[in-house]
Amino acid sequence: MMRNVIVQFLLCGSLIFGTWTALLCVYFYHDQESHGQVESQEPTSVWSLEKRLQPPIIHGPGQTPGYPVPEERPSENETKEWNPFLKSGKHVKLMDPELLHGFMKYGFNTMISKNLGKARPVPDTRHKMCHQKHYLAKLPTASVVICFHNEEFNALLRTVSSVMSFTPHQLLEEIILVDDMSKFDDLKEKLDCHLEKFRGKVTLVRNQRREGLVRARMIGAARASGDVLVFMDSHCEVNRMWLEPLLEAVAKNRRVAACPILDVIDPMTLEYQPSPVVRGAFNWHLQFKWDNVLSYEMDGPEGPIKPIRSPAMSGGIFAINRHYFNEIGQYDKDMNLWGGENLELSLRIWMCGGQLFVLPCSRVGHIAKHSTGNRTELFRALVRNNLRLVHVWLDEYKEKFFLQRPGLKSVPYGNISERVELRKRLGCKSFQWYLDTIFPELEASKGNQ
Repeated sequence: MMRNVIVQFLLCGSLIFGTWTALLCVYFYHDQESHGQVESQEPTSVWSLEKRLQPPIIHGPGQTPGYPVPEERPSENETKEWNPFLKSGKHVKLMDPELLHGFMKYGFNTMISKNLGKARPVPDTRHKMCHQKHYLAKLPTASVVICFHNEEFNALLRTVSSVMSFTPHQLLEEIILVDDMSKFDDLKEKLDCHLEKFRGKVTLVRNQRREGLVRARMIGAARASGDVLVFMDSHCEVNRMWLEPLLEAVAKNRRVAACPILDVIDPMTLEYQPSPVVRGAFNWHLQFKWDNVLSYEMDGPEGPIKPIRSPAMSGGIFAINRHYFNEIGQYDKDMNLWGGENLELSLRIWMCGGQLFVLPCSRVGHIAKHSTGNRTELFRALVRNNLRLVHVWLDEYKEKFFLQRPGLKSVPYGNISERVELRKRLGCKSFQWYLDTIFPELEASKGNQ
């Protein structure tokens, strides 16, 4: 009797494991081979949970989830030049349990990440005109704030190492790492040990409870002493001269938030791929998406390297004057986990007298991770965060949002009186002004776009 039970248990377990393996392999194969049209969304977006409720956003063919890939492939000479930098995943065994486990745990190929180690060279993806560009002789200093929760060890160290390698020592005030209650063992003593070589430049702050990205960033910002805050995700690799364009933009206008072009690090192969020049946008669902740059934005002698006025930021990586960040109210501390905070800050910057630009000469690679973790929890946080944004900033246009998602009208979103008062105190303009002046394409768009 006992033997029959054990046999049945083993058969059931094998069936479940086999089913998951087959599904993941089909997904990986499709992801590598088809390269068809896919959704354009913020990395690890939980909006995928609502696929049944709304159509996908299509930004263009051949796009990796999260960030855009180049419209044209590199030339043969460029490919040969970059070969040492690019690690191909073509020969990875898709049935390998380690690969499947890493993908389910971290959202990308951890086998290749381990092979890449703590640092690697990346291709210079800047336009050739950027190479001749000169920046102010005296630039402000930067505090780079990197928050992480259960990040893959090597990806986190590559983020820190790349910042240390490609940032002039005199411009880097510090790197502040905020561990948002990570559970994985290698992010404890092992991480402390590896950060010893960066002593004097890297500060590690460990939260005593899970705060979420929004509050974790505020904790990091409170510890910063540099002139400029540079917020960064924990799975990035910065490129050559990445910081100087951001610092100069903020130095010339303290009310500017500056964003780099986000190059794609493929989640399967970890190849570093250049992205085209794009701007940040969103639709009436409040889904962030990348959008084509308007032709007149590229006019003038600077042409393809001219700063691009952007209606919104992706939120992963941007630079902002530290005092200005405090003056405009930092983040909404009552937003949970992450999601929506990027659009809220974008609207607040534009509507309250600031400006937001994407700088083509600043390039940062970002792993377009696939969603992991508790999706229900992430979805609830995103709904709450978006509702707080809607009721504070959209004025009468909040009805446009609720036309798309009528079921959210009765969902609680907490007390917003403090944020409403902040808007009044800052003397912010109306959302109608934002539509007329900054993003008229949104009002002209159909609701489901």
